Amino acid sequence: MPSSHVTSQIDLLQKCGADVPVIHAKFIDSWFYSDLTRIFMEGIIHLTRLCGSMEWSGEGIKAFVQSVSDGSMSDEEVVGYLKDIFENGLDSDDTVLLTKEMRDSGAVIHWPEEIGGLVVDKHSTGGVGDKVSIALAPALAACGAKVPMISGRGLGHTGGTLDKLESIPGFRTDISVEGLIEQVSKIGVAMVGQTEDLVPADRRMYALRDVSGLVASVPLITGSIISKKAAEGISALVLDVKTGRAAFMKDRASAEELAHSMKNVAEGMGISTTCLITSMDHPIGHAVGNSLEIVESVETLCGRGPSDLEELVCIQGGLLLNSIGLAVDQGHGSAMMLDSLYDGSAFRKFLEMVEAQGGASSIFDSDQDMFAGLGLISPELYSTDVLSNHDGWVSDIDAVSIADLCLKLGAGRTELGGSIDHAVGVVIHVGVGSPISTNEIVATVYHRSRESDDFHDIKDAFSISEEPQTPLSRILGVV
Repeated sequence: MPSSHVTSQIDLLQKCGADVPVIHAKFIDSWFYSDLTRIFMEGIIHLTRLCGSMEWSGEGIKAFVQSVSDGSMSDEEVVGYLKDIFENGLDSDDTVLLTKEMRDSGAVIHWPEEIGGLVVDKHSTGGVGDKVSIALAPALAACGAKVPMISGRGLGHTGGTLDKLESIPGFRTDISVEGLIEQVSKIGVAMVGQTEDLVPADRRMYALRDVSGLVASVPLITGSIISKKAAEGISALVLDVKTGRAAFMKDRASAEELAHSMKNVAEGMGISTTCLITSMDHPIGHAVGNSLEIVESVETLCGRGPSDLEELVCIQGGLLLNSIGLAVDQGHGSAMMLDSLYDGSAFRKFLEMVEAQGGASSIFDSDQDMFAGLGLISPELYSTDVLSNHDGWVSDIDAVSIADLCLKLGAGRTELGGSIDHAVGVVIHVGVGSPISTNEIVATVYHRSRESDDFHDIKDAFSISEEPQTPLSRILGVV
């Protein structure tokens, strides 16, 4: 009998519109048990593209996603189809179809009727010092929203909300769908990783895109992000699409293209969506590094955070509260968010979340306990101050240089599944527009090695002007 693996792929190609020749069973068997299987299938895919007979619509998209999910399509074949999308794109309707099929490849969360309209989430395309979610989610919950925030891990210098939260001793991010529903229903917020049940097609497709250089595709990025958010069963979504030298989208036009794509697809799936275009040239806040960013998040939750981080939290939260009817407009919602940061309710909700997910909430009883609990007070952790060489005003802080140093220290990972050091990182003591004097401390580096000569190179990340500088809002536009 012919191999079921090969014949299933022929069936799939036919569903996609390919004119596949009839091949004798004995030849299929011989190909299946040799390297010629891969050559044969790649040849069919290539010929199909040349003839223009592969149509990404309807049954074709459904069959593709199903084959990705059930494993009937090999990695090489999946990459071939992903490459077709990467090179030729998808129109808006087909991107919606792809996203829906990815969503439906696993479980979709259904919330109790009494809270369903209050369920919201946020997604960021990642950046240096991006700890917005850690303050945003509990503040939203303190204002009455329900936030099942499914986050990811960092790779290179991007994001890594789960890594930051796991700096907290005992904090668990591996909660089941049932546990997620129970926790959000009870206390209003959970911050977890993607479960095995949610969007399994994306898990495989993302891994293959990463190793094959097929990440930078607007329809594939859109499908990956929105399918996971749609599987959460949310009513409203805010997307933070970053642009700049430390962002995935370097120029504003590319960021806006991605923002429009994600907004269109999310709203095509019934999710009220707003996209912010934000600047990612400078680090967000002052802290870069997992434990250090938890400290800064707590400061923000207690009304003592840096102004740029506070702005991002309040604006994004205000948009979401307005979308679900808890605020009359964005301004009212932002004021509600700010109140929650200053009256202690957001911080109390954060502590509830930490406790519910197994974390040691007692480490936040005092600053001493917090620094010790997060591993920032240790004889094995050293700190080195970096001094300015000039008088003037800070005109630029290069986020890429800061991120590269943190990566070298061990705060980030260079491959999925790699280990990280939660305690190392950089605290920046100045901001764009700050006056600065020669020999003033501009940054403190937390590291494991006694040797610190290399850290002085970080001075190059700080540009000093002789003229006063005015700091600008990170928010460049709204889509």
